[in-house]
Amino acid sequence: MPKAAVIVGSRSDEAAGADTAGLLKEFGIECDYRVISAHRNPDELDAFVKSSDAEVFIAIAGLSAALPGVIASKTIKPVIGVPREVRLSGLDALLSMVQMPPGVPVATVGIENCKNAALLAVQILALKYPELSKRLEEYRNGPKERQPVQREGTIE
Repeated sequence: MPKAAVIVGSRSDEAAGADTAGLLKEFGIECDYRVISAHRNPDELDAFVKSSDAEVFIAIAGLSAALPGVIASKTIKPVIGVPREVRLSGLDALLSMVQMPPGVPVATVGIENCKNAALLAVQILALKYPELSKRLEEYRNGPKERQPVQREGTIE
């Protein structure tokens, strides 16, 4: 069974983490969801990452947004960062994630875009689990209410 880990840096990020984990579970992906601060609980984070059997990590954080980078420094598994809009319209968190040093990549989605983080994790896992490819195609082509409506050059 495919497995992912969703880690949020603080309790204030819990709703975003729960939504992300929920979408992963809709695809049949086992999800280990944790609240661990890279700053306040570095030893706990280190132990979790090193012992986790997750195949991809999603890290959700705001402000300095060190969480995804710290995770990426401790594993060779894919890490997806989700910047939160806490201050500076989330640009501080976004830049922290996308400006990782060479050799320690973090795949970063848009500010507050937990849904894309979950879908990117599904795409990564689909490389190993072909059944996820089919589910992802069904999701993308699914109910029309999820699809934007385009009329005369505008999207509603």
